[in-house]
This record gives sequence, C-alpha cells and structure tokens, in this order.
Amino acid sequence: MKPIQAVFLDRDGTIGGTGHFVHLNDFQLYPNSAAALRLLREAGLLVFAFTNQHRIAQGQASVEQFEQQLASYGFHRAYICPYEANDECECRKPLPGMLLQAAADYRVDLTRCVVIGDVGDTDMLAADAVGAMKVIVKTGWGSGSLGPYRERWAGVEPDYVAEDVMDAAEWILRQQADVGPYH
Repeated sequence: MKPIQAVFLDRDGTIGGTGHFVHLNDFQLYPNSAAALRLLREAGLLVFAFTNQHRIAQGQASVEQFEQQLASYGFHRAYICPYEANDECECRKPLPGMLLQAAADYRVDLTRCVVIGDVGDTDMLAADAVGAMKVIVKTGWGSGSLGPYRERWAGVEPDYVAEDVMDAAEWILRQQADVGPYH
C-alpha cells in the first residue's frame, strides 16, 4: 500500500448531526469529531469535506455558509454539491465529481485517498468509482447502510467499518504507520 495523501469526510451523519440535513445554526459535531480531524491534519494529511447539500438549491443556506462552517472545523477545503437530486450535475454523490475536482485542485492520487461516510449508496459508491479506500461509520445512516439498505450498494465492500469518525481516523493512522509518511 502507498502512503495516504488525503481524507474526504461527509458532513451529515459522519462528523455530526443526525444523517438528515441539519441547518448550519443547529448542526453539532459529534464529541470526538474535532479531535479526529485534528489527528488527521497533524499526521500531515489533507482533510476535505465532501457533502451533498440540496438545501442550498432551496435557498435555506449558501455555499459560502457551508464553506465557512466546515473551515471552522479545520477542513483544508470543502467540496459541496448544492443541487437537488433530480438536477443534472456531475458533483452529486454517488457521482465522483467532488472527488475528481479535489484531485485536480490538489494533485492527489485518489487511489491513495480515503473516503469516510455514513451512507453506502452515496459516499461508498463515490469512493469506489475512483478507487479510493472506503470507510463507513456506524453513526448517522451507517448502521442502516450496513443493514436494511445494504442492497443499495451491493458489490462494494468497505475497507473498514468504524464505530465513529475517531475510530476511522485511528484506523487511517494505523494504515499510514504501516507504510510511512507521504512525501
């Protein structure tokens, strides 16, 4: 395995909230999310948010508001799909557009990146489309994605099933320790 270059994390249900859209003013990080993000950054990894936020298209928030919130959590950059599910775009997960844009912007090899998310049929399918490592968390929709909704992403296997984002970060750091730092 090659050293990991970057980690992409979903917002709702992965780092906080409920899995459903939670307005910016009401969104709360899970207790260990800030520490997990800090661990990844301190390990020298690029840490990106990538999130579908169709409420932007409905006028309930702006891309800039999401970017500011996610930057305040320590993300290097936020990739946000602001479109409705039925809009035609290349960025809405499970399409890999946000991952591809980050690869172009930061010159990262997506096969040397990890995607952490709680939804199999969006986060894990987007990761699989670009050959990224896949970590599903049991928070948010994660338990349902691994249970009753598993058929929606049949044929795709996560590289790791994490209890939460801290467990996911610790697994990534163990993988990184096995191969050495990225240069």
